[in-house]
Amino acid sequence: MSFLIFIGIVAVVIIVLVVMYNGLVQAKNSVKNAWSQIDVQLKRRHDLIPNLVETVKGYMKHERETLESVTKARQQAVDLSNASVADRAKIENFLSQTLKSLFAVSENYPDLKANQNFLGLQEEITTTENRVSFSRQAYNDEVLNLNNKTEMFPTNIIAGMFKFEQAEFFEIEDITQKEVPKVQF
Repeated sequence: MSFLIFIGIVAVVIIVLVVMYNGLVQAKNSVKNAWSQIDVQLKRRHDLIPNLVETVKGYMKHERETLESVTKARQQAVDLSNASVADRAKIENFLSQTLKSLFAVSENYPDLKANQNFLGLQEEITTTENRVSFSRQAYNDEVLNLNNKTEMFPTNIIAGMFKFEQAEFFEIEDITQKEVPKVQF
């Protein structure tokens, strides 16, 4: 009788360990999947930028520096496509800032603002930026889930045994993006 109880306890412990391990694997794979969703949206943005720059070039003859900074930031983002999450976040945030400056400068060119290609590309990039933001949020949610599992008892024991590591959050580096906008009437 005591042997059956011992076998029962061992079986329950094994089942619990397998469930915890599988939960960690699922969390790790969810982080990878969420990152790939960010990657898809960032690639989409990278693909749209050359078209935007070409459309704007003819109108903005005096804004060469702005166009060059957008092009340079895009190329850096493409070149760092295999970098760490922190490095990718940094360059992607810089690219977002250069795009914002391009759209701000475009306000000075009424013909450009009326150009259908420019308006379409601007809408596509705005939509893509929203998708990137949503993907970042989903990724960070998955990172939080994985990190909680690797730190909380008892899954932290399994995580340590099988070398599950915490993932990096995709964070905003630019302090101005974290500030609450000022609204004045």
